[in-house]
Amino acid sequence: MYEDLIQELSLLASEARNPDTQDIDLLPTVSILEKINVADREVPQAVERVIPQIAEAVDHIVDAFKAGGRLVYMGAGTSGRLGILDAVECPPTYGVPEDMVIALIAGGGEAVYRAQEGAEDNPALGQSDLEGIGLTEKDVVVGIAASGRTPYVIGGLRHARKLGCTTVALSCNRTAAIADEADIRILPEVGPEILTGSTRMKAGTAQKLVLNMLTTASMIRLGKSFYNLMVDVKATNAKLRGRTRRIVMEATGASLAEADRVLGQCDHNAKIAIMMILSGLERDSAEKALDDADGFLRRALQQVQGDSAGAKQG
Repeated sequence: MYEDLIQELSLLASEARNPDTQDIDLLPTVSILEKINVADREVPQAVERVIPQIAEAVDHIVDAFKAGGRLVYMGAGTSGRLGILDAVECPPTYGVPEDMVIALIAGGGEAVYRAQEGAEDNPALGQSDLEGIGLTEKDVVVGIAASGRTPYVIGGLRHARKLGCTTVALSCNRTAAIADEADIRILPEVGPEILTGSTRMKAGTAQKLVLNMLTTASMIRLGKSFYNLMVDVKATNAKLRGRTRRIVMEATGASLAEADRVLGQCDHNAKIAIMMILSGLERDSAEKALDDADGFLRRALQQVQGDSAGAKQG
């Protein structure tokens, strides 16, 4: 049993020994940190090489969202926690329902804070967790595993494919086993870690970058931005209420008093407030214009301004 596992791990780039850090245990603090910093520079380059695959996944995610489907992350250990980190930020940042982006981790909630030994080795658990959220063919499932061999993720991806879901494998090894279970393969190979096999380092950073790209690009494609402003952010605390006012002021040139007044008329919805200020419409008409433009603020303004120009010419 262990002979096969050792042989399997020996073939993975993420498990190889880094020739540049063989002396790291003898170095002073600054030198250790410099080596970590140098190694980390390889991460964005690895992610850049897989942008075409990330773009393909984004297009499928956007289609899924438009059809009422969900984005589902699943992983174990660091990979699972990174999925959770990305998923939980989507509702407050983009004003989407909490079940639109879901993250599953082997071992459940307890595994977020404490390792649940053995949970990741059970492929049936991956399937049962997906069944527990009522997975349908409309959903996109992203399996995350730095090594690319996690049985929990493999079991989940196999179940998702059988249902007809779009499946995505995210791993930092080109020979990842999960790649064989997915329709789209995102494999940013970052090479050996500073400490052999410590994939929470470069591999974890690469995974976080990719997950951020998947949701950020998808939300932009759904009209959640105006230029580069987050116009669907939920004003659920003092900081976000301040940010919402700043967004409205940045987008419209309005004073703080004006932004505050209009936000008060539309339940502190920045997108509607911007639409009202820039178009001169009342709330109901502004909301209708946004609905007609599928939530894209710039498109809604262009349509309203075009209609106004046409009416004047008439």
